[in-house]
Amino acid sequence: MSLSPSRQTELQDLCATFRRDLIELLHNIQTGHPGGSFSLCEILTALYFEKANVDSSNPKWKDRDYIVLTKGHAAPILYRILSEKGFFPVQEMQTLRQLNTRLQGHPCAHSTPGVELSTGPLGIGLSACVGIALGHRMSGVGSTVYAIMGDGELNEGTVWEAAMSASKYGLDNLVAIVDHNGVQLDGTNDQIMPLGDLGAKFAAFGFEVLHCDGHDLNALCDTIEQAKIVEGKPVVILAKTVKGKGVSFMEGKNTWHGKPISDEEHKLAMVELGGAK
Repeated sequence: MSLSPSRQTELQDLCATFRRDLIELLHNIQTGHPGGSFSLCEILTALYFEKANVDSSNPKWKDRDYIVLTKGHAAPILYRILSEKGFFPVQEMQTLRQLNTRLQGHPCAHSTPGVELSTGPLGIGLSACVGIALGHRMSGVGSTVYAIMGDGELNEGTVWEAAMSASKYGLDNLVAIVDHNGVQLDGTNDQIMPLGDLGAKFAAFGFEVLHCDGHDLNALCDTIEQAKIVEGKPVVILAKTVKGKGVSFMEGKNTWHGKPISDEEHKLAMVELGGAK
C-alpha cells in the first residue's frame, strides 16, 4: 500500500531535517561521511519509520526486525535516525566521533543502542546477516533481517560467498538493500571495479531481484512490501541513489565520501537544504 500524501510529506520533511542536521554536525566536527549518508537517507527512513518492526523502549526484543548497516561508514545517518526513534537523546549526536563517545566513526553494537552489528570492514555484513537469518529460522523467530549494503562493497568476494549461502538455505527472511549510488571512495564503480549487471548477478546467485528509486519513499515502501512476501529465497532490492543527494556540489562526487565541509560549503548546503540563509 502506498503512503498517504500526508505521510509521504511527513517522511520527506524528516529526511530534509536529517540532512540539514548532518551538514551542521559534520561541519562543526570536521569529520565524518556525508556522501554515503545522504544517498542512504530515504532507505533508512522508510525502514525505521514505516516498514521495520523495531522498538526503542526494548532494543533487544526477541522478535524485532534486524537492520544491519553493512556499509558502516554511513554511521552518521544511522545515528541520526536512531536518535529520532528514541534509542538515545538527539543531543548526543554532538559527540559523534569524539573521545569516549558511544557514537563512533563506525557502528559499534557493544556500546550504541539500536546498532545490531559492529561494521566498518566492508564485505562482512551480509555474511553476518545470513547467520542471523538462519538462526532466526532455527529458533522460530519470524522477523526480517535487512542488510543495508553499498554497491562499492560488492567488490568484496565475501559478499558473494554469503549470497551463495543465503540462496542455499532459502533465506526468505533476509532482504539485502543495495544503496546503488555508483560511486565509492576513489572514484566511480566503473573506474575502480565494474559491477556489470547486478540484477543478473544476484539472480544467478539465487536471489529474487527487485528494483526501485532509492530516493522515492513510496517506491521504497512498496518494494520492501514486495520483498517481504517472497517465499523460498532471499531478496535483494537494488535501490538507485545519488551519492551526496540533496547538495548539488556533493552529488555524484567520490571526493565527498569523507571530506570535511568548509564554512562556505556549509552555508551553500544549508541554503540548498532549506536551512539557514
